[in-house]
Amino acid sequence: MIDWLDLRVEGDPHPRRFDGPASLRTYLERVERLPDAAMSLLLDRGEVGPPHARRSYRVEPLRR
Repeated sequence: MIDWLDLRVEGDPHPRRFDGPASLRTYLERVERLPDAAMSLLLDRGEVGPPHARRSYRVEPLRR
């Protein structure tokens, strides 16, 4: 079973869904261009925002 993750980005009403931390990290690097420190905070704490990132990001497991 896949433990899906939803990424919510400030200003975007629709979450992005990922099949795990590896695919989420790839997206954050390539599309959102988050610095390594911001990605680590997001994955460890479940959220990150200014001053570490230009927008607020929140990750949560898919609720079933």
